[in-house]
Amino acid sequence: MAKSKLVKVNEKIAEHVVSGYKKIEEGVVGEYKKIEDAFVDQFLTKEGETVEEAKKRLAEEQRKRNL
Repeated sequence: MAKSKLVKVNEKIAEHVVSGYKKIEEGVVGEYKKIEDAFVDQFLTKEGETVEEAKKRLAEEQRKRNL
């Protein structure tokens, strides 16, 4: 009986820890993407090019360099 209570408590603790980690991860990744987009927009886009188009162009250029 005591063991099953400990298992249940451990599961609840694990759920809270994972939930907290996911929130932190989503926040960090979201902020990183904002910074990345701002950098690409400011320094790497060409005239009339969107951020997404610039990212695709840069990825293609990088892929060609690595071949």
